[in-house]
Amino acid sequence: MNLRPKISVLSDNFAGSYTMAEHGLSYLVEYDGQRILFDTGQSDLFLANAARMNLDLENNVDMIVLSHGHFDHGNGLAFLSGNRLLCHPGCFETRFSKKDHRYIGLNRTRDQLASSFELITSDSPYRISDLIYFLGEIPRNRDFESKTTTFVFTDGTPDFVTDDSALALILPEGLFVVTGCGHSGIVNTLEYARKITGTTSIYGIMGGFHLKDINPQLEETVKYLKENNVRILIPAHCTALPALSYFYNHFRISQVHTGDIFTF
Repeated sequence: MNLRPKISVLSDNFAGSYTMAEHGLSYLVEYDGQRILFDTGQSDLFLANAARMNLDLENNVDMIVLSHGHFDHGNGLAFLSGNRLLCHPGCFETRFSKKDHRYIGLNRTRDQLASSFELITSDSPYRISDLIYFLGEIPRNRDFESKTTTFVFTDGTPDFVTDDSALALILPEGLFVVTGCGHSGIVNTLEYARKITGTTSIYGIMGGFHLKDINPQLEETVKYLKENNVRILIPAHCTALPALSYFYNHFRISQVHTGDIFTF
């Protein structure tokens, strides 16, 4: 049993010394006796990188968790089958980029995935183990987060990616949260993780933060992280360079690459 969380970066935007990269995210999260494949990127790259890292994903994973229904987080599911797959029911929406109406949803329908996996959908929190929660749908209560979107549905109405979720791990030091893109907002996500787990202390957070520019949202997020003494901060994937630079100035973060392995 993994007494401390171990997270292996299988897919992310920046390549490691012996692993490849794509615009996408996939982590192997090992904790509390569970091996959870969190997202699968947009291709089979996560499998190729896992092989280079000597990780067996096809025979030694307890559950797959999909953070939300975007191509760069779930299209890799086409290269797996036969496991439990947990996600929000809204992951199967037909969705597009507002800018150029490019399709950005999954390449598999709900029925197709249900035929390949033991599909579990939940918009409520789902307890994976004693110390691991899938948060389900995250309430958006902060006035500086999730107020605009660059995505639309087929009819042109705004898509705020309400299916966006995260994993919350309970450690002796407090919560450690793993996000896919953070469309719900980092502060909204952490506050909901606190509520669901009953754990007030926040030890760390890792994943896509969906912060792009130096703006009030980023400033309020950093203020919150400092006020709550968050000790481990690992922004990746969809966190853009201006935001990464701002985080570096405040927290001295490091760049995340595929092939990285973090133990907390």
